[in-house]
Formats: sequence, C-alpha cells, structure tokens
Amino acid sequence: MTGPIEELTGVITDYFDALYQCDTDLLQKVFHPKAVYATADESPLLHRTMDEYVPVVAARVSPASRREPRNDVIEEIQLAGNNTAFARVRCTMAGKAYVDFLTFVREDGRWRIMAKIFQMNAQAEGAA
Repeated sequence: MTGPIEELTGVITDYFDALYQCDTDLLQKVFHPKAVYATADESPLLHRTMDEYVPVVAARVSPASRREPRNDVIEEIQLAGNNTAFARVRCTMAGKAYVDFLTFVREDGRWRIMAKIFQMNAQAEGAA
C-alpha cells in the first residue's frame, strides 16, 4: 500500500520524464487540464494554460535526444491535507537550471499538478 508521499513522488518522476523526453501524452497525465504555468522571469509575466503549454513542449527538441545529463531533484513535498500538496523540485535542461514550485490536487483518487510556478537560472559551466 502506498501513501500520498509515494504517490506524489511517482507523479513528480513522471513529470521529470515528460520534460526530459518532451512526452506530451505523459505531460497531460501529470497536469490537471485546468493547470496554470507561470514565471516572473519574463516581462511581462509569462502565464500559459495547458492548451498553450503542451504545444510548446511538443515543439522542443527533447533533452533525451540530445543526451543531456539529467539532474532532477525533489527537494521537498508537503501535504496540506488529503487532497492538496506542494513540491519544490529542481531540474536542468538546455543549459539552464530550474526551480519549480508545483501545487497538486487529488481528484478522483489521482494526484495532478494544478500549478507550476518556476524560476530559471543560468547553469554553471560544467555543472550537472
């Protein structure tokens, strides 16, 4: 029997895999259809719906096809209750390091990302 932390860890692992492989089918399984994607790294603030975000990922050359090294880290998972959670995660892609704040909702017994708010930083030369 798995608990919510293990279930959330599985969803986050799928999230990392979806980004690394640019797998939009998997991406749509981990994100709620009404999820929000945003960053203040761009001006004006970048905000996308899932209908806007999925084609962006589909158009990318996947990090997997470029054999980029992976550096996916789950720093923290917090439960707010039975159906709401938060995770702080890090990953690297295309020479940039990302810190993602992911909020989750559990609907019909399934955890999905409801919001992704991220910070992008230049990755140090030679960093994994």
